Amino acid sequence: MADNKKKTTIVLFSGDYDKAMAAYIIANGAAAYDHEVTIFHTFWGLNALRKDEAIPVQKSFLEKMFAKMMPRGADKMGLSRMNFAGVGPRLIKSVMKKHHTMPLPQLIEMAQEQGVKLVACQMTVDLLGLTQEELIEGVEFAGVAAYLADASEGNVNLFI
Repeated sequence: MADNKKKTTIVLFSGDYDKAMAAYIIANGAAAYDHEVTIFHTFWGLNALRKDEAIPVQKSFLEKMFAKMMPRGADKMGLSRMNFAGVGPRLIKSVMKKHHTMPLPQLIEMAQEQGVKLVACQMTVDLLGLTQEELIEGVEFAGVAAYLADASEGNVNLFI
């Protein structure tokens, strides 16, 4: 019997809090409509998958520099506009709380609960010197060929 489930794939390239939120809102909506959903995290989008705490791992000098420059975890990501040296994210999170909007870390948890496949681009993980231990649990690692295989069957394919 053929699987007739609709498929949605999202490439999350951006490391901006608001853009990552949009990706996860769409992913959760698609999963709620019974789509098979994959989010392929590459480059700065990998920040959404980083753990909040520092994980002691062996790194080269350049890998340590990348790790220090990138936000640690979804809640530390900046806004695409009006970041204002970090004040913008605090303001938007305050407004979100007032309007009972789910923050990004909870959207990520919800996506995992709904079976959304979270994929980290192996090439970018290697380039940025990240390790599996530094990313949240349940993340798969794959290359662009795996993403393209998912996307080729996709009814909805987005790049954020």
